Amino acid sequence: MSKATRRALLCLLVLPLAACSLQPVQPWQRGNLAKPEMAWEPDPLVAGYRRHVQFSKEAATGGPVLGGGGCGCN
Repeated sequence: MSKATRRALLCLLVLPLAACSLQPVQPWQRGNLAKPEMAWEPDPLVAGYRRHVQFSKEAATGGPVLGGGGCGCN
């Protein structure tokens, strides 16, 4: 292996470790994480609409968890 290849491989192996945090979330930081804009779906109405559209287009009884096909009609 060339030197450049080894460096690239080392960077690819070490890069995911940069996202790991060894410190737990402190109590005073939890307030920032509990804000509505930090939620996966900050607006429940829009999230419900998107789930309905996806379910209708998939034409599957399980919605987003089961595979299936369909014409996309609603």
